[in-house]
Amino acid sequence: MYIVAASEMYEMDRITMQEKGLDGRILMENAGRAVADKIKHHINQSSSILILVGSGNNGGDGYVIARMLYNQGYHVSVVQVVSDEKITGDAAYHKRVLERFGMQVNQFTSLFELKAMIRSVDIIVDTILGLGVRGIVRSPIKEVIDAVNTSNCITISVDLPSGVPADGAGDVVEVIQADYTYVIESPKLSAFLPKYASYYGEWDVVAIGLPSETFSKHVKRRVWQAEDVQASLPKRSSFSHKGTHGRGIIVGGSVEMPGSITMTARAALRSGAGLLTIATVEQAITTTSTQCPEATFLLLANQNGRIIDQTVDLSGYDACVVGMGMGRAEEAKMFTRHLLQQADIPVIVDADGLYHLKDSLEILAERKAPTILTPHPGEMASLLNCSITDVTDHAFDIAKEFAENYHVYLVLKGTYTIVTAPTGEQWVNSTGNAGLAKGGSGDTLAGIILAMIMQQQSLEAAILNSCYIHGKAADILVDRHHSTYDLLATDVIDALPSVFRTFIG
Repeated sequence: MYIVAASEMYEMDRITMQEKGLDGRILMENAGRAVADKIKHHINQSSSILILVGSGNNGGDGYVIARMLYNQGYHVSVVQVVSDEKITGDAAYHKRVLERFGMQVNQFTSLFELKAMIRSVDIIVDTILGLGVRGIVRSPIKEVIDAVNTSNCITISVDLPSGVPADGAGDVVEVIQADYTYVIESPKLSAFLPKYASYYGEWDVVAIGLPSETFSKHVKRRVWQAEDVQASLPKRSSFSHKGTHGRGIIVGGSVEMPGSITMTARAALRSGAGLLTIATVEQAITTTSTQCPEATFLLLANQNGRIIDQTVDLSGYDACVVGMGMGRAEEAKMFTRHLLQQADIPVIVDADGLYHLKDSLEILAERKAPTILTPHPGEMASLLNCSITDVTDHAFDIAKEFAENYHVYLVLKGTYTIVTAPTGEQWVNSTGNAGLAKGGSGDTLAGIILAMIMQQQSLEAAILNSCYIHGKAADILVDRHHSTYDLLATDVIDALPSVFRTFIG
């Protein structure tokens, strides 16, 4: 499933119509028919449906939806909330067809009359504003949106809720709060941005016949789904041994925070790491060793139970993760920087390790081996010296620019985790829930990534499969035994076997 910006969606339409020769009226027919079929899941023959129609292709879809439902005997009313002069092209064609089928298109005349109609219906279908919305929504559409939001009707939006910008740029002013959104062909960027995602309600994608190869050629963003995991997660050979599946090293911990490396280690072991070493301070070993008897330990020099700057021999290891539980002292900061400069193996930087890099990002660009950074929005904002809002509102652009500039794989964690390769290609993870919004979740994910990048799969697939498996474990737990309140990171580790069995059993 590809994720598109508005400009990319317009280009897909152009290629389909001008280069492939598929008429725009047919595309509009396909869209309206597909959405009408979805709407029928929410209605019965006694339901009253009000379709609010604006200008452009979104409004044109509304006329087709109305005709489809009306022709099948449903109780449908249509209100056009813009003047006739704004109904042009393919939309005007489908309006004429609708009227010839015997349906009346009501012109919006007053908010009072519209509210009276709203009180008499069960379902509102929003086809008012589409991809092209920018800036402030003006009257009377502003008041129409407010009337919809204050009603008790089920609201279904087409492509995206009216008022939501496709690319997520702008402030939330007047926006339809949809219960369901049926997205045309591909989800838009705003469906994955915190500021706007909730306005979509539950959403699903309908196909309208755009050629699939145009997306693979022109769009570099995708949703990573179960079928991607199934296709890429390597199966283990009967003749493999512990060395086959990688020798990893976890570097971190302190006297105050031994639990973080413990969770990272347990997650790595549960995710298939062949051999695992935990490099930490003496004061953390007792706690960690009792919970990770399968791991070996490397004692690091410390001062008052905190790692100090020193050289760690990483020869013989296949991958490293550094940062969790280290603290933010200057000595720890120098340690992390020197490790990255010396390491010629893939390194995952998490937690305090990200803080250590904020004034030395040039180290990342100079590395030859792959580097994987796993910040949440607060850590990303710290790296860039910007606000968290800047990060969450422009997550795709910020992640792409950072990954390209510093040649890193960036795992920007959140409700929708965005993974960006150094090439600028991006993927969104499709699993996880609010139960992961707890301390330790990031440590667990880092351990899964460490194990996965040592298996026989591409680095991109390893990172993406890690995010998917991590989120899926949380989903399984909430579905079966837990709530998003009580879920712990250690619960997620214990649920990893269930996920792996799903894909390799």
